[in-house]
Amino acid sequence: MKQRTLGKTGLAVSELGLGGLFVSRFGAEFDQGKAAVLRALELGGNYIDTAPGYADSEEVLGRVLGDVTGPVVLSTKLGGRPQPFLPRDKDGLRRSVEESLRLLRRDRIDILMIHEPDRPAQYDWWTDSERFNGPVMELLDELKQEGVIGFTGIGGTTAYGMARVIRSGRFDVVLTAFNYSLLWREAEIEVLPAAREQGMGIVIGSPLQQGALARRYDDEVNGGAPWLSAPRRSQFKALYALLDEAGMSLPEMGLRFVLSNPDVSSVLMGARSPEEVEQNMAAVEKGPLPPDLLTRVDEIAARVPFRPFDEPAGLPFGRAYAGPGMMR
Repeated sequence: MKQRTLGKTGLAVSELGLGGLFVSRFGAEFDQGKAAVLRALELGGNYIDTAPGYADSEEVLGRVLGDVTGPVVLSTKLGGRPQPFLPRDKDGLRRSVEESLRLLRRDRIDILMIHEPDRPAQYDWWTDSERFNGPVMELLDELKQEGVIGFTGIGGTTAYGMARVIRSGRFDVVLTAFNYSLLWREAEIEVLPAAREQGMGIVIGSPLQQGALARRYDDEVNGGAPWLSAPRRSQFKALYALLDEAGMSLPEMGLRFVLSNPDVSSVLMGARSPEEVEQNMAAVEKGPLPPDLLTRVDEIAARVPFRPFDEPAGLPFGRAYAGPGMMR
């Protein structure tokens, strides 16, 4: 597995990282999740992302990584713990870090991220939202000085709010999700350029759009899915035709597309089993997409530059439609 430098951290991370949510009880049984993590490490993956909000992911990873002697770059987050969660309670935030260390069975966290710093309705972190000051920043500085964390980061999903936080210049890594993939490019407008200007490491989450790009849904695209807008339906048909022409699977094209961007340090896979890990890593080993294929993909993406109003963040192929902007 090839590695890339994670921005100004200088850390070398695998091009394909592992999203911790999918090795939790939400994604897999323990033995299956353990096997997926160990297979990823065996094949050269070394970057794993988790969070307190990802079910029991931290605990699972702690149990799995306890006997791993090779290098692992591990990131976790602040947010959602302890309950009731108070984003400006510095003591509570420190307790959350201590709990992460306990569950992960580590004495140091490589990268500690602030979860959703761009959504004050969810986590109101800032006492000064213009300069992004607050108790959480005081704690991050203290944890760095104490050697408890190596680097700081932010993780979120908005295409514009995240850019404001990035431009503060106070963070080392950005994890942006649901907004940079084959068909969704909102992160190209501000998030990725801002991160590049700041020299930040860029990690892409949900490159397969929570399953919408994990496999083909020809029946729903061609005749079902009444929630699917006409432009998006046409776009999917064009993408599927390109897959047939290129003789490539949808996940392979999706992962290789993201890594065709040299500014991206790592892309997270949501593999639940060793077999999925092997398939994803084999795809990434083929390298970036050829320039002519990238051009074709860009043309298809440009057909729907912004989300249709009633389109949910995660397209509900194969499941019930919950309404615009809703995820299930």
